[in-house]
Amino acid sequence: MGRSSLISKRSIQTKTTIFTFHPNLENGSRINASLAKAASTAGFEVRDVYQLYPDFKIDVAAEQAALEAADRIVLQFPIYWYQTPALLKQWFDAVLEYGWAYGSTGNALRGKEVILAASFGAALDDYQLEGRFHTTIEEVLKPIVTIQYHTGLQFHEPFITTGTLNLSDADLSEQAEKFVEVLSAE
Repeated sequence: MGRSSLISKRSIQTKTTIFTFHPNLENGSRINASLAKAASTAGFEVRDVYQLYPDFKIDVAAEQAALEAADRIVLQFPIYWYQTPALLKQWFDAVLEYGWAYGSTGNALRGKEVILAASFGAALDDYQLEGRFHTTIEEVLKPIVTIQYHTGLQFHEPFITTGTLNLSDADLSEQAEKFVEVLSAE
């Protein structure tokens, strides 16, 4: 077997990095803590951004380096008042700089995959046009997904957890397993 055959038979490993944004991941979140722990246990890099930057002073170079090193970027966060946590918004503003992430010379993220892992306290039925909130999950996430048109990021199907306020331990465990399956898919 020649060298080229060996190379062609090797699977190329996708480097997936999870950037989790929860202000109190360990003590204030069942679902986000469970997802982060399951991902970490499965061998994925998990960056607890609130723990890294409790003062909101983001190390832009470090975050850009982490993004550059990843093939697949997972942004994991709860939805608060139909928006992302404050640090995620600040992270977007600081890290996705003109000339680096977008603009005529900003192509550092072009072609990288993104999965949004968003959690919602209310049930899925509440996030229907005819539901309690008169909006859909897709509409809530639209401002984030629209980033792709500036950056060249490739957004994939989001990993959504709804009804987190009422999840049983069994449902929580099942959702964490599903998350690892999604992360493991090539």
